[in-house]
Amino acid sequence: MCDRSMLLWLASVQPALLLLLLLPLPSGVYCLVDSNSSTPALYYVTIGDGTSTEFEFPENTKGIIVVSSRYSSAEEKDGSKLFVQSLDPDVLTIINVSEAETIGFVKSYIVSIKSGLAGTAPLLIRLLDVTKVEPFTVEERKDYIIKVSPTDDDPGSTSLAHFSQNPLLYFLLPLVFINKCAFGCKVELAVLRGLLKQPHPVILGVIGQFLLMPLYGYTLSKVFSLPKALSLGLIITCSTPGGGGGYLYSLLLGGDVTLAISMTLISTVVATGMMPLSSTIYTHILNVHETLHVPFTKILVTLLFIAIPISTGMLIKYKLPRLSKFLLLLIRPLSFLLIIGGLFMAYQMGAAILCNVRKEIIVAGVAVPVFGLLIGYLMAYCLKLPVPLCKTVSIEIGVQNSLLALAVLQLSFRRIEADFASQAPFIVALSSTSEMLLLVILHLLYKNLRPHPVSEGNDLKS
Repeated sequence: MCDRSMLLWLASVQPALLLLLLLPLPSGVYCLVDSNSSTPALYYVTIGDGTSTEFEFPENTKGIIVVSSRYSSAEEKDGSKLFVQSLDPDVLTIINVSEAETIGFVKSYIVSIKSGLAGTAPLLIRLLDVTKVEPFTVEERKDYIIKVSPTDDDPGSTSLAHFSQNPLLYFLLPLVFINKCAFGCKVELAVLRGLLKQPHPVILGVIGQFLLMPLYGYTLSKVFSLPKALSLGLIITCSTPGGGGGYLYSLLLGGDVTLAISMTLISTVVATGMMPLSSTIYTHILNVHETLHVPFTKILVTLLFIAIPISTGMLIKYKLPRLSKFLLLLIRPLSFLLIIGGLFMAYQMGAAILCNVRKEIIVAGVAVPVFGLLIGYLMAYCLKLPVPLCKTVSIEIGVQNSLLALAVLQLSFRRIEADFASQAPFIVALSSTSEMLLLVILHLLYKNLRPHPVSEGNDLKS
């Protein structure tokens, strides 16, 4: 094998093979081509003149990279082989690596690439000596980075902007307000006073929603090797406060409605601080460079949209008892109508986004509500809370405000990346609703089919 210092000296007097210039080719294909340079190489393998390790490439484009090697086997002229891998395949894909001509001591390799979503893709470049029975690695480099730059958004691409213009929304909003007023009629002041003395359920809810659930989302993203955008979408979804449907499910499953409403309000307030903190931590861990925008205005609107009708319902309960009884009769039919309408709107919003959804995110999305329900019930059970409180804590942790997660992603990313990341909250929302409806059906069947105990008075009469 040639002495490496000799090779470096020889390379210094040879024209350096590659100075990266981005030149367009027909049909939108781009090529990183070679030029002349007198800069000496510090490695056997180089891209360009060796002075830069970061290069830009257009989004959604095919092209080639020319890599030079100054390594020459002492036994064979063609005794080396180049292996190139993209460490983020969703940003950049390596199609193939082929050998080109050899000029003097410099051998060229053509690496065919295809860019995807905008982002950063580190390259793993490994030079192998294949003259032996068992090839060995001559040199390995991980310092080259391809930055895929975004192109202008396609005006016709999918977007969630039409959500606020959906006519069904204007039909459902008054029903939502009336339904929340009806829930306000079920609030018990004695239970609210009890929470001030024993806030254990609320504390469990905060721990589960803002510590355990985001960590679980991150774990799932690693288990299923999700792309960064999907991983972040899943983690942000797991970091959101309890959804507004939590107290509906608490009512239908025999939980504590007053506790459910209180936990939803408190977790929404806590989210103004915990969501930015969680987002900062996990964007750093995932090495995502985007700055996430937490929609504080939307959180405030959510708070008001819960607090105002609930307070109105509480006032109606004590000032207009007859109207209160009428509203209580409307809770179940209105709630089921709103669930169906919400599912229909979610399908309209997410049909195009979910058409190419990955199987891994489907499995992860289904697992999120299941874990939240189980961990919430387990924590409450360990504190020996009554069964209705255990159910409520379980539901509040297991049912996330996915619309809030959608708002974060849509405000923080370009349209293409936002729609891709939005697969996570859509899948979690659909899974959560489906799983909770299944639990409600099983609960109703159990109540109707289980044998009812017969009192002693009935026995005597018989």
